[in-house]
Amino acid sequence: MGRLDAFRQFNLIKWLREERQSRKLILFIVFVALLLDNMLLTVVVPIIPSYLYNLDESADVVKNNTLLQPPGAFHSIVSLYDNTVRSAGSNTTARSNDLVPTSPAAAELSQNSSDCPRSTSKLLNENVKVGLLFASKATVQLITNPFIGPLTNRIGYQLPIFAGFCIMFISTIMFAFSSSYALLFLARSLQGVGSSCSSVAGMGMLASVYTDDEERGHAIGIALGGLALGVLVGPPFGSVMYEFVGKTAPFLILAFLAMFDGALQLFVLQPTKVEPESQKGTPLLTLMKDPYILIAAGAICFGNMAIAMMEPTLPIWMMETMCARKWQLGVAFLPASISYLIGTNIFGTLAHKMGRWLCALIGIMVVGISVICVPFATNIYGLILPNFGVGFAIGMVDSSMMPIMGYLVDLRHVSVYGSVYAIADVAFCMGFALGPSIGGSIAESIGFPWLMTIIGVVDIFFAPLCLFLRNPPGQEEKIAILMDTNCSMKTRSYSTQGTYCQGEDVDPEYDDYD
Repeated sequence: MGRLDAFRQFNLIKWLREERQSRKLILFIVFVALLLDNMLLTVVVPIIPSYLYNLDESADVVKNNTLLQPPGAFHSIVSLYDNTVRSAGSNTTARSNDLVPTSPAAAELSQNSSDCPRSTSKLLNENVKVGLLFASKATVQLITNPFIGPLTNRIGYQLPIFAGFCIMFISTIMFAFSSSYALLFLARSLQGVGSSCSSVAGMGMLASVYTDDEERGHAIGIALGGLALGVLVGPPFGSVMYEFVGKTAPFLILAFLAMFDGALQLFVLQPTKVEPESQKGTPLLTLMKDPYILIAAGAICFGNMAIAMMEPTLPIWMMETMCARKWQLGVAFLPASISYLIGTNIFGTLAHKMGRWLCALIGIMVVGISVICVPFATNIYGLILPNFGVGFAIGMVDSSMMPIMGYLVDLRHVSVYGSVYAIADVAFCMGFALGPSIGGSIAESIGFPWLMTIIGVVDIFFAPLCLFLRNPPGQEEKIAILMDTNCSMKTRSYSTQGTYCQGEDVDPEYDDYD
């Protein structure tokens, strides 16, 4: 009965308020925010190309039937639920897979012909439309980031991350009920504003509460695991739900998950409070002129640009060459997502031991080699190994470069992190803005295989620049603090309240990480 009484006395809201200063709870909030952001980012990858193509096909069928029918005749119904065109007065649709074949061979032939697009030229034209829609989110995020970074230095991290949740919720609802290219484009662009608030404020918050360099790398690795999990779950979740339930369902489920994260933020972070940083951070332009920060940002940009170019173009290439079904368009990204999740969790800690510069160098080289191998696949199974290599290598790059951005600020500038993680997010967004927009045009002009070759060669040539991050110079007084042998721990820490060495006699502001 003692356990039952204890359970009855347990108050979840009271516990959340008591644990408000817990670093683990803050890490969990950032984890969930990145998870939802990247689920929404990737859930559309298998849905949008097929949805827009079928929407155009339905419009063409209606147009052609209108020309053949007498004026005022009611002849067809377009279903936006499953993108079929039904003739009035009958149960037949424009899809050939609804017909019942007379033999197994005929069934296979019917299935293959229904999966293959009717018009290859129209499918190639979708490259540009899909690429621009995917790039709109990253482009808006790219424009918003320079404002969010300095804003977090003035008002703190709580308000921006909560504002990001609100905007993300509105965007998710718009995706669920939009049935035109213009509304989908607006929803994707709005997501960019919410994503900017969540990612910049979330990473800055983690860097400010995890002041120890090794712990910070571990915490950011866990947070990137949320990003990886969103990338992992998004495409297969979206493709399966779209195939068997409809377009609206996956976005409504994400909206409910977003409400959970918003409620958690409301109780724990108290986003009504304005908590500015205790010291003035380095100006954004000064950080952008730092060559070492630019190299780290470039590694993030070019590493992620490879997968960004694949997102709009790979499903279309699969539809054209493999006659892939809807669910396969998302499942093709599953190896990359799983390996990214593995990579971020392994190298969040290991990169600190082996050298983050070396981890990033190897990662970018592997990304380049893997994407060059992608066009050699002749079926969905041939995509498993190269996609696995792409995801694993990008996990190596992100889990090493995100912590090194905070370390470079500690070493060379003032230990205030909003602006430097705004730069990191700008680099991430440049990859996802330039990747789909340029990638769609290149794929339409010279083909998907040449597109993968170009980005692969660019990554391989960029990789040696990571050598400069091996031993970056810093301010003399900060190097002295980092190398101080009187500290009782091997790893030194920075606090936004002042610089100190962690030891047995130090009482940190937040509870222990372990």
